[in-house]
Amino acid sequence: MTRAVGDRVETDDGVRLWAERSGPDGTPLVLCHGGPGLWDMFGDLTGLLTDVAPVVRWDQRGCGRSQRCAGPWTSERFVADLDSVRRHFGLDRMALLGHSWGAQLALSYALARPERVSALVYVAGTGIGPDADWHPAYRRNFLARLGEDPERLARWRELTDRPRRTEAEDRERAVLQWSAEFADRERALGLAERMADPWFGVNSACNTGLNEERRRTWGTSGLDAACRRLDLPVVIVDGGRDIRPRTAVASLERALPRVSRTTFPDAGHLPWVEEAQGFRRAVAAVL
Repeated sequence: MTRAVGDRVETDDGVRLWAERSGPDGTPLVLCHGGPGLWDMFGDLTGLLTDVAPVVRWDQRGCGRSQRCAGPWTSERFVADLDSVRRHFGLDRMALLGHSWGAQLALSYALARPERVSALVYVAGTGIGPDADWHPAYRRNFLARLGEDPERLARWRELTDRPRRTEAEDRERAVLQWSAEFADRERALGLAERMADPWFGVNSACNTGLNEERRRTWGTSGLDAACRRLDLPVVIVDGGRDIRPRTAVASLERALPRVSRTTFPDAGHLPWVEEAQGFRRAVAAVL
């Protein structure tokens, strides 16, 4: 039986989160969207996985369709929120799929509560090393790719430098920035427009808080040791043309005891968009 059920999840500190379960009966795959500060954009992915597994989507604290709140913007709090989603849907264990920042969140949850996770799909993350492993190269690659169209780059810089932007300008800037995430340059702007429809606005406080926490806490020997003890199946899925260097993910791949990795050479940061059937097979294999 296939259905979509929208719901409101209440966390242990009283914040309401938007969530939706769709697909056939059975134990669902729980999706963790990217950001930080964005919202679930997994509509196409959910449709792709219709006959693979039921899916639970949710918007993280303070983002998208979830209740606006003042945080706290910590991975510990977001792990607790994800556990509230699990309990709300009556799941003893769950498979997790996290994309970009959501891959970090899903991994953090698996490390904190491994008994609640059956499998992890880690998509387009940046590994467990420090930001120096990937961020400088990401910045260079972003400017180079967006600079393939000088007018787009100039407009993005103009909007970025404005001390104040309207909501429409925020959306325009995001679409230009997200267009660099796709390897298919002819379709990139249109694909980025799809990401921004509907538009809920970026939660900049959330983005700043969680990124600052990552810079302080990621890249430690303790994190590496914790990953080496993580006894559950993990599949790492990459796009070979992601502007974040894929070499950074080797830090995680080396540490995990039960890991496989699939890289789609011609895909960017959202590999299910540009390599749909290959991505579907990779997820189905681990489930």
